[in-house]
Amino acid sequence: MLTKLDILDGLAEVRICTGYRINGEISPRLPAGQRAQAAAEPIYETMEGWSEPTYGARSWGALPAAAVKYVRRIEELVEAPVTVLSTSPDRDDTIAMRDPFEG
Repeated sequence: MLTKLDILDGLAEVRICTGYRINGEISPRLPAGQRAQAAAEPIYETMEGWSEPTYGARSWGALPAAAVKYVRRIEELVEAPVTVLSTSPDRDDTIAMRDPFEG
């Protein structure tokens, strides 16, 4: 599930945190320890943003191309499909990408 896609509407660029630099070492995950977290510097991948609204979209085809690329890149990075995508606080503004209970 990916929520709040609509809050990125209008940004020239969107960033995805892909890892952390901690004392010169790169880690794909944020460490659990408080000291290590305080030393962690996020590593970002920057993507093109979109000016067209996703707010209230209820189908995959209604999304701007750059928003689709953003969602697909997140899927690649987490190695899992986005099954549900929300595009506003309204529960009806949800895109069911695929059945979340199918393998």
